[in-house]
Amino acid sequence: MTDFVKLTYGDKIYRLPVVVGSEGEKAIDISKLRQETGFITLDPGYANTGSCKSNITFMDGEKGILRYRGIPVEQLAEHSTFKETAYLLINGELPTQKQLNQFSVLLNDHSLVHEDMQFFYLNFPRASHPMGILSSMVNALRSFYPELQNLEEEINITVTRLLSKVRTMAAMSYKIARGHKVVYPRPDLMYCANFLNMMFDSPVRPYIIDEDVVKALNVFWILHADHEQNCSTSAVRLVGSARVNLYAAISAGIAALWGPLHGGANQAVIEMLTEIAETGGNIKPFIERAKDKNDPFRLMGFGHRVYKTYDPRAKIMKKMCDKLLSKFNIHDPLLDLAQELEAVALKEDYFIEHNLYPNVDFYSGIVLRAIGIPTNMFTVMFAIGRLPGWIAQWKESMDDPHWKLGRPRQIYTGPLERGYVPIHHR
Repeated sequence: MTDFVKLTYGDKIYRLPVVVGSEGEKAIDISKLRQETGFITLDPGYANTGSCKSNITFMDGEKGILRYRGIPVEQLAEHSTFKETAYLLINGELPTQKQLNQFSVLLNDHSLVHEDMQFFYLNFPRASHPMGILSSMVNALRSFYPELQNLEEEINITVTRLLSKVRTMAAMSYKIARGHKVVYPRPDLMYCANFLNMMFDSPVRPYIIDEDVVKALNVFWILHADHEQNCSTSAVRLVGSARVNLYAAISAGIAALWGPLHGGANQAVIEMLTEIAETGGNIKPFIERAKDKNDPFRLMGFGHRVYKTYDPRAKIMKKMCDKLLSKFNIHDPLLDLAQELEAVALKEDYFIEHNLYPNVDFYSGIVLRAIGIPTNMFTVMFAIGRLPGWIAQWKESMDDPHWKLGRPRQIYTGPLERGYVPIHHR
């Protein structure tokens, strides 16, 4: 028997169905609310609005739970690779060895970027942000590759093409921006090691691949691979609902991720630490400003809109952070400031009471800096990691027979009808 919630307005009672998810989370189905009552709901920021049913990612902010296809992210970070996790998200199950080998072959086969695309890179102004370039270049891929058809083999090729080429394009943008020779992907290297080699290898100084750095990058990308219906994922689904091609939908997700309140937060962490360092390195004034409700300043990398406890991804990233800093004996004034801030946030009552724990952006910014990734590439790194989640969410929405063109409503608060006044009477 279907459960209902009763909505009473005046002398009328409306029955709204209750929808229950596999983990027991509940929703009120208001899909026919306007049709039956004439009302819509108002929910700025969609904090209480479910836009879809999904079987990809489960998260519980109160309990600090994050699972991909039912598997805890902690287990994936410890035992899996980013490539295997990407397969899981996109296909629904962990791959067999044969399936993983086939996936690897496809990634290698489609890792090269059309040479003509280098002309695009060379014509961007040198000051262009890598995220703006990446969003444009992903959209441009549609000009080089055919429209996606509804055939499983072609879907697999398109998906692996995107996963592989975005990694290559990101490394290319870094090399070209620095005026360096582009390093091409190597078939003998795995996904993460290949990216690091394309970023840092040069004829003058060959890049030596360190397994702990490769592991750190794997973990970073696994932890960012999906995060339910966040801003950029919702953008991918919303744009995708118009049945645009996959490249255009992913390009929209990259643009949304660029914002400092979303994927740009890890870059904002380093910029904040730089500001503290440039003003003398004393963190106390910044701590006090963060506590002042009347001051718009906020500590970047602390707290999370969804998690009301310690971000489970932050715990894992902190371990990688501590391991890298210890192994390479890195002495960086910004990283020293980060550790000072972390110590305060984990002990001081104000931060604990307001759930302002260091989040994944805080530690990932430190890890990326320790690896040698330049600050303006941080959000690009996030985008590469989130790509499997975007693809999985886009694919799920395309396969949903009940999916509709996204078209939110509004409550109009402007002027009432009024006549046009000719310019000479104004």
